[in-house]
Amino acid sequence: MPVQWAGLSPELLLTVDRDSGDRLCAQLERQLRDAIRSGRLQAGERLPSSRELARALGLSRGLVQDCYGQLQAEGYLVTRVGSATRVAACAQVAPVPATAPPDARPRLIADFRHGVPDLASFPLADWLWATREAARTMPTAEFDYGDPRGSSALREVVAGYLRRVRGAAADPARTVVCSGYAQGLSLALRALARRGVRVVAYEDPGGPATARAAADAAGLTAVPVPVDEDGLDVRALDATGARAVIVTPAHQWPTGVVLTPARRHTLVEWAARRDAYVIEDDYDAEFRYDREPVGALQGLAADRVISIGTVSKSLAPALRLGWLLCPPALVDAITDLKRIADRGSPSLDQLALARLIESGRYDRHLRRMRTTYATRRTALVEALARHAPAVRLSGLAAGFHAVAHLPEGVGERVVVAEARSRGVGLYGMSACRASGDEAPALLILGFGDVPERAIVAGVAAVGDVLGGRA
Repeated sequence: MPVQWAGLSPELLLTVDRDSGDRLCAQLERQLRDAIRSGRLQAGERLPSSRELARALGLSRGLVQDCYGQLQAEGYLVTRVGSATRVAACAQVAPVPATAPPDARPRLIADFRHGVPDLASFPLADWLWATREAARTMPTAEFDYGDPRGSSALREVVAGYLRRVRGAAADPARTVVCSGYAQGLSLALRALARRGVRVVAYEDPGGPATARAAADAAGLTAVPVPVDEDGLDVRALDATGARAVIVTPAHQWPTGVVLTPARRHTLVEWAARRDAYVIEDDYDAEFRYDREPVGALQGLAADRVISIGTVSKSLAPALRLGWLLCPPALVDAITDLKRIADRGSPSLDQLALARLIESGRYDRHLRRMRTTYATRRTALVEALARHAPAVRLSGLAAGFHAVAHLPEGVGERVVVAEARSRGVGLYGMSACRASGDEAPALLILGFGDVPERAIVAGVAAVGDVLGGRA
């Protein structure tokens, strides 16, 4: 479908060469034919009026009208009385049939993909209010490039919020706003590479693809470290020789365990002894249902922990807003790298987020979503108990994913494939293991963006595949 350009006359890039020896009308006709044949001008798309095109190119209107008339006679253009000149529907070469984009997903009964919040619950009215308020009060100076660390208003609000809610040792001067976790991790690893770090460790299971890709881009080697029921195995970490490690201490991704107090202190001691740094991914600490969430690891060792937080899980991934709490020794390097990367995140969005948080509307949204996710988790537990009682769930009552342990003899990949054929999206733990091993057979059931009714229907559709009745 062609774009319907608004305005009196849409602009169009065409040129004429008065020194070429070719007639100006012939040049114009040739360029328009090429633009239509190549698809630069789509069927049904509106052309500039002859008056406006003649003015833009410094030609007579009669010459442009002659050109349009010739192309109309050849079937390239159509003109109706009282309407603009447009590209004829049959003028273009038939395009190659488009293939489905790689992220296109078939329609499913339920898609238990993880890492996605309830997109339909995004507080659009509150965000529009915050954006209007930010724009209304935005000083003229804020329209400049500004501080690459980000808006001082947002850094003040985020630091205050993290001190209050996460127990972080947050300082606005050492807070850097970033475009989501991916950029935050990239900035952290590149800054560590500047300080001579060559090996970074990551949790296993965890996010091997993300860690390896970010490490490769920074020129580092990434090594896995096992996770047990107490969180990251710090003794195994010490044996790797790494001087940096990526961890999810509040709610380990994806097993759901919490890094115990003893392991926290051991990890901090390791960092001090090795002159190393911990990159804390504080990805969904807002959502804990059984008791209050544990504080940020960064609060124990602000000089050794880089804490990365975002609103991707609390609001929506599309906002691409996050922050790093930087150790004093790294803040200048991270700020410099942010300046090189993009000179700073969009100011209006930052100010809108600041208004959303300080107004209390952000907290109100989180309270509402905690109830929503807790209800969905309960629906998942009850549906599995009813339709697949042989499946055991593990992990904290937190976030919006759970780990399902399949019965003995049930293969992860077989379950995933069969469920897909029945219209249910399931995802295995093997993708989160550094080795890619399928055993033990586990599923990661994301329920953040799955309504209760779909959770029940999806589990019912694959209950027998998951193990059925014990």
